[in-house]
Amino acid sequence: MTVDRSWMSAADACRILRVTPATLYAYVSRGFVRSEATRSASRQRRYSRDDVERLRRRKEGRRDPDAAAAETLRWGLPVLESAITLIADNHLYYRGHDAVALARSRSVVEVASLVWTGTFDRAFGEVRTAAPSALAAGRLPFIARAQAALTVASVHDPMACDLRPDSVAHTGWRILSLLTTVAAQRTRPAAIEARLARAWRVDDRGVAAIRAALVLCADHELNVSSFTARAVASAGANPYAVVSAGLGALEGVRHGGISLRVESLLQALRHTRNVRAALGERLRRGETIDGFCHPLYRDGDPRAAAMLQQLGDAYPRSPELAFVLDARAAAAALIREQPTIDFALAALARVLRLPSGSPLVLFALGRTIGWIGHAIEQYATGQILRPRAKYVGVAPHAT
Repeated sequence: MTVDRSWMSAADACRILRVTPATLYAYVSRGFVRSEATRSASRQRRYSRDDVERLRRRKEGRRDPDAAAAETLRWGLPVLESAITLIADNHLYYRGHDAVALARSRSVVEVASLVWTGTFDRAFGEVRTAAPSALAAGRLPFIARAQAALTVASVHDPMACDLRPDSVAHTGWRILSLLTTVAAQRTRPAAIEARLARAWRVDDRGVAAIRAALVLCADHELNVSSFTARAVASAGANPYAVVSAGLGALEGVRHGGISLRVESLLQALRHTRNVRAALGERLRRGETIDGFCHPLYRDGDPRAAAMLQQLGDAYPRSPELAFVLDARAAAAALIREQPTIDFALAALARVLRLPSGSPLVLFALGRTIGWIGHAIEQYATGQILRPRAKYVGVAPHAT
């Protein structure tokens, strides 16, 4: 029988929090800890492990503020308020809507409208944004071309200086269209996923898969690139600079750039006869199996599960799909972890036969929606993000 480790008993919760049952029940009544009835005949309740651990860290932070401050910026306590994204109960929500459901039923522009304005029906109009040919078709990596195009475009877009919410949303759509042009080398006014699909020569099933990937990449709370985007926005920089900064952070190999390593891993495994044996050999050499285990999801990244399911429904006979599912199963058996969205994007690229680097392109285009959403929120606060540093260097010399 599988044990659901996302919940715990009252006795365990009291032990971790060092409180009495009465205090635990008070936490539940105040909304600090979620609980639900068990299926046993004893009518006992169980308690959310995530909520208990979060409350434990908060209590410890009061006893040791310095330690709490250090841990806050490393998968720690929340540091900013946001109404965009919620990660809870192994689900991802954009403004209260399940992101997996949105990926099945909504267009990219509708999701952008939701993230930026709170409604699905904001119209942004057709945009013809042409990137300089050297930037659209050049040999530089996508991120470098995108940042250069943003720099040039910002100079010719005076409306980018209007930081009111509605204006930023329209600027965001121009930016997203520009980045699509850089990626697809097409300026024809069409849905973003359609422009990418034409450039990458995929069929209608591929269009739906690309759209789903963009939607599922749209935001993920305060990841490093979104936090970077908010910091830049807090300085009063325009949305072009915000997105350029987000791209710089996303490219890092501990963030979106890990998709390049997953691509390389899958390419290497494709030429082996025994995928599990090859992965086991990697572990023996002290190498990692990239694209597995997301710290925020105990039961596996729902974005990855949704994307792999969609690929399975659309391409049930694909040899590449059979290969990536075999790789997923082999890795899960060895390290007992489930794939992340990085693995799913690389899988999508193999099944659709997309060009090298396309997983990072999809991640960047989708996440641009979130960066603009965070910029809108940050502009509205009128506050600059300026945390303090705890000095641990040489003590000042006496004069």
